[in-house]
Amino acid sequence: MVGRRSLRAGAPRSRRSARPRPRGPSGPPVLSLVLVPAAATLAVTLLRLAGELLEWDPRFFSRAPGGGLAVVGIAWLVPVVGLHFGHRLARAEQSPASLARAAGLPLAALVVPPILALLAPRLGLGGSATGYLVVWAVAAVLTVIVAFAAWPALGRVLLAYAVLARVPVVAVMWAAIRGAWRTHYDAPPPGFPSVTPTLRWMWTGVLPQLTIWIAWTVAVGALFGALGWYLASRHDR
Repeated sequence: MVGRRSLRAGAPRSRRSARPRPRGPSGPPVLSLVLVPAAATLAVTLLRLAGELLEWDPRFFSRAPGGGLAVVGIAWLVPVVGLHFGHRLARAEQSPASLARAAGLPLAALVVPPILALLAPRLGLGGSATGYLVVWAVAAVLTVIVAFAAWPALGRVLLAYAVLARVPVVAVMWAAIRGAWRTHYDAPPPGFPSVTPTLRWMWTGVLPQLTIWIAWTVAVGALFGALGWYLASRHDR
């Protein structure tokens, strides 16, 4: 009798032990991570716009097509934001599958657009200004997919931040093109055909901002995010 009771008592324990154990904390909500960096990025966008409209020093506020690598710009914020996100995820005990994957895939992703751009003429693609934009947009989508796979927890945060950072730029470009503000936001790329303001906004604003620049943010941010996680992990040892 004692033996039977012990067997019955032990059965529930074996069933409990068969349940999968939790994999750790889920990490902070994405919105709580991206709100402050997105607000800071919006402030830089508005500062850049003001500097161009007031014709401040072009080294900092260039009005050339594409921005002329001006010092004041939100593209330069991406490494800092990536480091910050990687550090925050490390503090929340969120880790990539491996550091090699987290850093290697974003590096590989950054190679995709230039390779496709070089191959496009040989494949009969990108023979016009709009054609090249389409090629780069397709390459950007592939870049986001590869970089996102490096560390999905970080990829979700970076993708949310990228959208919040770039949608205001799309809105600014709409106003700048319609109002002919003579800023880099409404300056067409060299060789771009003469089209209506709405079409120019779609081609030079919506398409690149929501593909190419989002890819830049996710890929570069993922690379520096891996570095931020590594530094935070070593500090905690």
